[in-house]
Amino acid sequence: MAEPKIKYDRQLRIWGEQGQAALEKASVCLLNCGPTGSEALKNLVLGGVGSITVIDGSKVEFGDLGNNFMVDESCVGQSKAKCVCQFLQELNDAVKAKFIEEHPEVLIQTNPSFFSQFTLVIATQLVEDSMVKLDRICREANVLLIFARSYGLTGLVRISVKEHTVIESKPEHFLDDLRLNNPWPELKGFAETIDLDVSDPVAHKHTPYVVILVKMAQEWAKSHGGGLPTTREEKKEFKERIKARMTAIDEENYREATENSFKVCTARGISSELQQIISDSRSEIDSSSSDFWVMVAALKEFLANEGGGEAPLEGSIADMTSSTEHYVALQKIYQAKAEADFLVIDQRVKTLLKKIGRDPSSISKATVKSFCRNARKLKVCRYRPIEDEFTSPSLPDLQKYLTDEDYSVAGGFYILLRAVDRFAANYNNFPGQFDGVMDEDISRLKTTAVGLLNDLGCNGVTLTEDLINEMCRFGAAELHAVAAFIGGIASQEVIKLITKQFVPLSGIFIFNGIDHKSQLLAL
Repeated sequence: MAEPKIKYDRQLRIWGEQGQAALEKASVCLLNCGPTGSEALKNLVLGGVGSITVIDGSKVEFGDLGNNFMVDESCVGQSKAKCVCQFLQELNDAVKAKFIEEHPEVLIQTNPSFFSQFTLVIATQLVEDSMVKLDRICREANVLLIFARSYGLTGLVRISVKEHTVIESKPEHFLDDLRLNNPWPELKGFAETIDLDVSDPVAHKHTPYVVILVKMAQEWAKSHGGGLPTTREEKKEFKERIKARMTAIDEENYREATENSFKVCTARGISSELQQIISDSRSEIDSSSSDFWVMVAALKEFLANEGGGEAPLEGSIADMTSSTEHYVALQKIYQAKAEADFLVIDQRVKTLLKKIGRDPSSISKATVKSFCRNARKLKVCRYRPIEDEFTSPSLPDLQKYLTDEDYSVAGGFYILLRAVDRFAANYNNFPGQFDGVMDEDISRLKTTAVGLLNDLGCNGVTLTEDLINEMCRFGAAELHAVAAFIGGIASQEVIKLITKQFVPLSGIFIFNGIDHKSQLLAL
């Protein structure tokens, strides 16, 4: 057990043992192991994914040696899936690896049930028709799906899954849960034991800012009909009152109280986003409900009863200027409240599980505790079927992307990545793939793109000549630098989906290598 902890030490610090365990249980299937797919899978193999299956029916050619670092000269003429699989296995022998020498399009068409065995499928370099078919298959089988494609100096990554729920969303910036605007009795009681007008200068400068703000907020409420500061003038006056209690210019605790005074003025209760989750129809649970929605149902009951409209307390406090005695006492108060909230939620979870005919202990205490700790940060992500996006994208958004100066190149690449598939279906090759017909291909691609735009309802919208010319100049090439970047983004999203940590991409990720920009399109 010690050896894997050393091997995966750095990533364990990011997603923890629970996340790593999920990764090591996962079975990932890769469709097409060109540079984009190989780079994506390489990152997952190094990260310790449980097993990989590589699907590719092509042979290694001399051209592959220039953009795919997973093959060398000895591989020329051999199965690409076999060579890439062997190379990846060498990177981490703890990963189970196998390959199937078959074209993904054939497998999608003839053996759709094949994909149900996997946790997640990474589909790279697929054309539109195969993407639509695979998306239907994976949704039916509840298999996570990520599309990735690199094409010259552009590329895309797109997640497709019915629903993805996240408990540990780990936002970079989030207001800590101190409950200064709505302190519970124990916190109020502790604050009342401390005198802000204490004559001892050492005690005065070591009163925690949490206590200062709780007491100052109570004073304010008494003189303002029970309300807290709301207007800009009131918030300014509240800060001035805090500063007025300072007895020396070096009182760091009062500076912290002034800087954090806005936390007293925040709205009580839960965010609109959390309200949307508890109001979701999925919170009306039955025996088929996931653990996440059972816990949401318990949270909903808690908010209406014991919580009084507040989510369970997280229970941690940041470092602050304070005497050790006061800080430890505060820590214990916050931890005790968090533990009490957890016990209530845990009991409600058990009761609900029993009610829907499931084992009351089927959701572990550790899972419920994590849910409580992160209750304010829950996320639910839902993705449209790829067919819906292709046939009826959000027209106002698409038109905005195509005409807005900031998004026009990304929007143009999105249309052209689809147009080249139509082009290939009509002419049996991608634009610019063969020498001597560039001008003809440019004209054909332009006509194809206009036809696609008209089909989508964007009549009159045009793409720039330069962008169409560039797309033809790419000649459907997978440049290693772009493929490595797109593969890296895809593998990052795979880890988010498998570990159920962090929030995955919510739209179509478009990379613009010409301007070195990445943008998300919501269609």
